[in-house]
Amino acid sequence: MKSAIADLSPALVWEHFYQLSQIPRCSGDEEAAGKYIMSVAARNNLPYKKDRSGNIIVSKPASSGMEQRPIVVLQGHLDMVGEKNKNSAHDFAKDPITLVRDGEWIKAAGTTLGSDNGIGVAYALAIMEDRILRHPPMEFLFTVDEETGLTGANALKSDLLQGRILLNLDSEEEGAFYIGCAGGKHTILRKKSIWKKPKNGWKSFKGSVGGLSGGHSGLNIHQGLGNSIKMLSRFLYELGDKMDFALAGINGGNKHNAIPREAEALLCLPVNKVRTLQNFIKEMAEIFKNELKFIDAGVYVKLEPTEKIKQIFTTELQRSLINLIYAMPHGVIAMSQAIPGLVETSTNMAIIQTNTKQVELVTSQRSSVATAILDIADKVKALGELANFNIEQGGGYPAWQPNPDSQVLKLAIQTYERTYNTKPEVKAIHAGLECGIIGEKYDGMDMLSFGPTIMGAHSPDERVQIPAVEKTWNFLLELLKVV
Repeated sequence: MKSAIADLSPALVWEHFYQLSQIPRCSGDEEAAGKYIMSVAARNNLPYKKDRSGNIIVSKPASSGMEQRPIVVLQGHLDMVGEKNKNSAHDFAKDPITLVRDGEWIKAAGTTLGSDNGIGVAYALAIMEDRILRHPPMEFLFTVDEETGLTGANALKSDLLQGRILLNLDSEEEGAFYIGCAGGKHTILRKKSIWKKPKNGWKSFKGSVGGLSGGHSGLNIHQGLGNSIKMLSRFLYELGDKMDFALAGINGGNKHNAIPREAEALLCLPVNKVRTLQNFIKEMAEIFKNELKFIDAGVYVKLEPTEKIKQIFTTELQRSLINLIYAMPHGVIAMSQAIPGLVETSTNMAIIQTNTKQVELVTSQRSSVATAILDIADKVKALGELANFNIEQGGGYPAWQPNPDSQVLKLAIQTYERTYNTKPEVKAIHAGLECGIIGEKYDGMDMLSFGPTIMGAHSPDERVQIPAVEKTWNFLLELLKVV
């Protein structure tokens, strides 16, 4: 509701954020959001253009007296991740996001908020509209499809931007300046579904693991959050030691860059084993609650009857699939030796989908070291080959190599210290930022990434801190005066 942002400052930023929240804009569906950007540019008489991929660039002349300054590019992405609680009826293809104010936070009602990267886009729109601010010549770059593959940034033409100073507004920690990011790669494993008929008289059930926080597979991977797919595979593996059962499908997760929150399996078993299964469900629920009590206390394991299962996986497929998921690495693989506290390399068991034709597992690998990405991706590939799965590996995206001697970084540090009388943190991030791709396309681009504090990105717990939005805005305005 718009009342959630009533009286918030800066008013123009929050107004644009609200308007964006009313526009469905999950990855691949950014056309309406792009039209909104162009409408803002048009009513302010700012030249703009849209490339074939849907990326939009807007230009704005410098304030009086700043015409000779270098061009500064403000950059953010239009798309958002669409995640919702299981009981939510929200349709990301048509429904607006419902904003909720919770103390000093803005969040959504049971869905992702879209502050990643809607707040960054709102900053840019506000600067486009404001006619009083002092700033150098500006270019505003709005990219598409960042969340599912950085395809908008990858499609940028090398002559699109004139500026060689880029401020990326897609970081999520106020007071932190990011000067480097991880590169990434996808490894997808597939196998043909082979079926047989279940035994007569067996009972059919759906077992599920859920209630988990989920989160960004780069930003939150070090926190030890529960992975519903991995937990479900553990349950099934241990169940196989206790009884004969048949598997008819496993599904969980829906975003390659999100830690999966829910997963479910269809299974059937002899009538005389139902009580044993029910007791085992309770046992595993207690184990998971105990193991995750400090990080994912809401975890549950449920069992519910379902309609009669008419076909099941063959014994070989069932065994190989459960073993593969159970053995699949997930989480932090290595910590950085160069930057204390930074995750260097990780892998995420992100999605499993089964249907009548095939079983598909989607995993994603990240590292700030290019060779380490290949190493962990090939380990996942080798494991899949042992289970006789077909492997597809995506082209990935490059890391952004930190430049501690960056001129824009030095100006940003000086500006932040002068504005807030405290030092900002200088960091690299274990996630993919479009800076890595943009830096490869535009020689000599001096880049910095920052933003307000956002928690729970890529999950229904996503929220943005109200004071941090204003604090980051004020810093950005001061920085534009000196770059």
